[in-house]
Amino acid sequence: MANAQGTFRILLRMNIKQGVEREFEETWAKVGEVITRQPANLGQWLSKSAEEPGVYYIVSDWVDEPSFREFERSAEHVEHRTKLHPFRDGGTMVTMHTVLRMVGAGEGAVR
Repeated sequence: MANAQGTFRILLRMNIKQGVEREFEETWAKVGEVITRQPANLGQWLSKSAEEPGVYYIVSDWVDEPSFREFERSAEHVEHRTKLHPFRDGGTMVTMHTVLRMVGAGEGAVR
């Protein structure tokens, strides 16, 4: 664990407008690459719903909440949100602390 409370995790659910999903994925990859260079960022994942068309989930892990909140208030974050906004048709965000992480046997085999 990164600290006493565990990793600080952000889970975003994004509804993406029909017909721009590929462009959204490409833009997110560029934005995500910059975010992962933040010293307090532990990694990010973009997943597409297997059940709901146009729904994506983003998981972003941070060493702690204050570090994430500092980034969230930065001009850089506002710029990233501005780049992604044209693709969005709503969404939600929840935050949490990782309590326990168990690594599966196939961890190194899958990307």
